[in-house]
Amino acid sequence: MYESMHSLDERRRKAATMVAVLREALGPALAQAHALNLGCSTGIIDEYIAGHVRTMTGVDIDEPAIALATSRITAQNLRFQLGDAMNLAFDDGTFDIVVCSQVYEHVPDARRMMMEIRRVLRPGGVCYFAATNRWALIEKHHRLPFLSWLPARVADRYMRWAGKGEAYYERHLGYGALRDLASAFRIEDYTGKVLSDPERYEAAYLFRTRFARVAARSMYGLLRRMFPGYIWLLWKET
Repeated sequence: MYESMHSLDERRRKAATMVAVLREALGPALAQAHALNLGCSTGIIDEYIAGHVRTMTGVDIDEPAIALATSRITAQNLRFQLGDAMNLAFDDGTFDIVVCSQVYEHVPDARRMMMEIRRVLRPGGVCYFAATNRWALIEKHHRLPFLSWLPARVADRYMRWAGKGEAYYERHLGYGALRDLASAFRIEDYTGKVLSDPERYEAAYLFRTRFARVAARSMYGLLRRMFPGYIWLLWKET
């Protein structure tokens, strides 16, 4: 339902960053990879990634989104299916890559989802994991200050007061809790790399001014636990 899910430019920019990071990490093996995107929504990101991998599968629990994504398929190596990230309908070791971008906070049991990601990855496979920090000053979905900091009942009242909905369903985690969530993997933090050289990772769109770029890089260096979000590669060790 979010407008951003239907924005071709915005979704393709995010996909380009994913591909740039994965290409650096995997090299020529990227072109032969079987990839899965959890929470694919309208499928715009999947369509872009499909041009760089062997096969691309998008999964979402949102039936109308999957229907829309399926109706727009143009790539022969791309497919979409309805599914639950906590109970994936794939055999062990099916995929070389799993994309899990801004999804964990929407899932009732994020730890169970991470176990499923690890299960469907082959040994040596990788998860592109992009995650928002609970301690971000502005909550990214509803654009309300400190929303994700609050206890659930207080956050629900805040949502109603602000006219944003009846309840706050997202459940964000802080830096330490996110690292714990990903503890079954080897974590390779790409956040600092992207901030230091956004052009290399197709991420210049993140910054409107040079000052914003410098400020973000400085904040990440000094206040990593308070940084708004992270890009990690999660490797399934052999």
